[in-house]
Amino acid sequence: MPLQADTAGTAPSLHLQGFAPVAAADARILVLGSMPGVASLRQVRYYAHPRNAFWPIAAQVLGFDPAADYPARLQALQHAGIALWDVLQACERPGSLDADIRADTLVPNDFPAFLQAHPRLIRICFNGAKAATLYRRHVLPLLADHPLQYVDLPSTSPAHAAASFEKKLAAWREALTVPA
Repeated sequence: MPLQADTAGTAPSLHLQGFAPVAAADARILVLGSMPGVASLRQVRYYAHPRNAFWPIAAQVLGFDPAADYPARLQALQHAGIALWDVLQACERPGSLDADIRADTLVPNDFPAFLQAHPRLIRICFNGAKAATLYRRHVLPLLADHPLQYVDLPSTSPAHAAASFEKKLAAWREALTVPA
């Protein structure tokens, strides 16, 4: 997970590297987080924190077992036309909170290449406000005119307790429904 520690601040910031996208060539929806949290980075799995609601929500919406092994869950997403990735390729951040990402260290992922490789993509869903803000500030200005829908969703993170599971589920259900 950490590539190097930054000892300039009071709390050490770790240089973090994100994951490759999980996406079939025919993906229609892309779910974007900001940067994986500590539990996810340690396990090298998207949304690995046991209290993160992403997998239980996706399982209810798409009809798979949330307790299935990780490869089966990824396969269920891909079969449904849903891809996973993060806005950031790299950054420095102590801990897991998006608010602690050091703005002077962030490196966005290569979205022009991703969009070119996934021409059927029609919607990008942001898992939380920070992912949406980072994308709109650091990615969107670099993109050629792409007719995409953007959907801001409540974060599935356990740190986002303002919305109930039921409220999150309703918003995510609508967003993950692939248009015909």
